[in-house]
Amino acid sequence: MSSSTIFSNSNKDGQGTGVRLENVSKKFGRLTVFNNVNLEINSGELFSLVGPSGSGKTTLLRIIAGLEVQDSGHVYIGSKVVDMLGPAKRNIGMVFQDYALYPNKTIMENIMSPLLVKGVKREQAMKEAEEMANRLGIGETLERKPGQISGGQQQRVALARALIKHPDVFLLDEPFSNLDAQLRFSARKFLKQVQREFGITTIYVTHDQSEALSISDRVAVMGGGMIHQVGSPKEIYSYPADEFTAIFIGSPPLNVVNVKVEKGNVSPISVHMDGVGDGSYKVGIRPESIVIGSGPNEATITDFEYAGRETIVYLKVADTEIRSIVFDASNLKVGQKVMFDVQKGGTHVLGSEAD
Repeated sequence: MSSSTIFSNSNKDGQGTGVRLENVSKKFGRLTVFNNVNLEINSGELFSLVGPSGSGKTTLLRIIAGLEVQDSGHVYIGSKVVDMLGPAKRNIGMVFQDYALYPNKTIMENIMSPLLVKGVKREQAMKEAEEMANRLGIGETLERKPGQISGGQQQRVALARALIKHPDVFLLDEPFSNLDAQLRFSARKFLKQVQREFGITTIYVTHDQSEALSISDRVAVMGGGMIHQVGSPKEIYSYPADEFTAIFIGSPPLNVVNVKVEKGNVSPISVHMDGVGDGSYKVGIRPESIVIGSGPNEATITDFEYAGRETIVYLKVADTEIRSIVFDASNLKVGQKVMFDVQKGGTHVLGSEAD
């Protein structure tokens, strides 16, 4: 059986299925999870919803899936309003955090189970399950049970079971959170390869901003019951729309500093503030933009955090503590006074100090 026989997705021809949310609101009792959310996810893209715990990202995903019902607004899959359709009729594939595999069934039985539910004959379902397993690199596990394979293999089984349904939209809710750091890295790379191969519109929920930036075509940053910004990873990182996005996106986090501008002079930290008048401002400074060694600013080193190929250096300027990233901290020590500069382009004006 050829690959095109088992899986043909119209996204390959640019005619696939996008997702649109129109003024979607949801409450649990008196708690407003989000209000009037509008979002458009393009056909065939890998789109991430990222935000801290409680930001509403999983609830939004469950509304798209039909597992939760919004209080108001509409959900479109393609050009069709699906508000009144249950999950089975929305043609979505979903992978949960715990994978939800059947422990007493073989991997073959797990993967082909959605086809059997749809009425596909067992022999055909087995052929498709075997091909899907081979394409995802788990063909040798088909006779085993979930408890007899690794966490990374279980994750691929969950992906295979969701993909074999030929979904229009693929939804993933923190699918790699139970994997160790090394497996998470390889799993992210694998997911990108799978998504590119199948071309399915994919919505990925995570609290890990580095994960969202590394795999996504576009990202929506959620927090406080709203979407703060939607854009490419580069746009989100380089041009944050507000303070929440600027602080949440980036590791280590953005330094937020209150500064005063008087006749072009900026204090207590001298940074580039083009196009602003005199006054008090709240600015964000990326740690990697702070260069220790020379410059107009003096600071005292208060602490270090070793992070492998780089070291996070904590600097005290007057009453303000900021973080810098250096690749060689061998000549630095706690209590040492150093000069530093802030590279142009590494500063974001987040608002006035009073905001």
